[in-house]
Amino acid sequence: MKKIILFTLVGLFFSCNSTAQKSKAKEKETFPVTKTEAEWKVQLTEKQYYVLREAGTERAFTSPLNKNYKKGVYHCAGCDTPLFKSEHKFDSGTGWPSFDKEIKGNVAFSTDYNIGYARTEEHCATCGGHLGHVFNDGPKDTTGKRHCINGVALKFVAAEE
Repeated sequence: MKKIILFTLVGLFFSCNSTAQKSKAKEKETFPVTKTEAEWKVQLTEKQYYVLREAGTERAFTSPLNKNYKKGVYHCAGCDTPLFKSEHKFDSGTGWPSFDKEIKGNVAFSTDYNIGYARTEEHCATCGGHLGHVFNDGPKDTTGKRHCINGVALKFVAAEE
C-alpha cells in the first residue's frame, strides 16, 4: 500500500511540474505582432478573445465560415495574416472550417496536452493567436491532414472576380 501511495505522489509531482513548465514556456514565446491583453480585448469580440488569446474552442456548427465555399483567403482575425486558401477547404463534417493545407510560414505548431493526450495545436505565426488543431484524418488524395480551425479565429477575404 505504501508503494502505491509513493508512486502516486511521485507521478503527481512530475505531472504538475511538467504542466507548469509548459505554461511558462508558452508565455515566453514572442511573435512579430504583440499587444497587451487590454489591447486585444478592445480589438477582438468576446468570442474571438476566448479562442485566439485563451485557446478556447467555439461550439461546433456555429461558424458561418464552416459552409463558406466562396473563392478567397482566410486570414487571422487578430492580425490579418493570410492563413488558408479556399482551394484547400473541405467539408469534414466536424462542424468547424477544415483545410487540408495551410499557407506555409504563416501557421505555427506546438503540442498541447490540455485534454490529457498530445495534440498538434495551430497558432497564427504572426500574433500567436490560437486557431485550432491539425489531425491526420484529412483527405487521403491530398495531404491527409485536417486543419480543424475555429471560424471565429478567421476573417474571410473574398477573391476579386
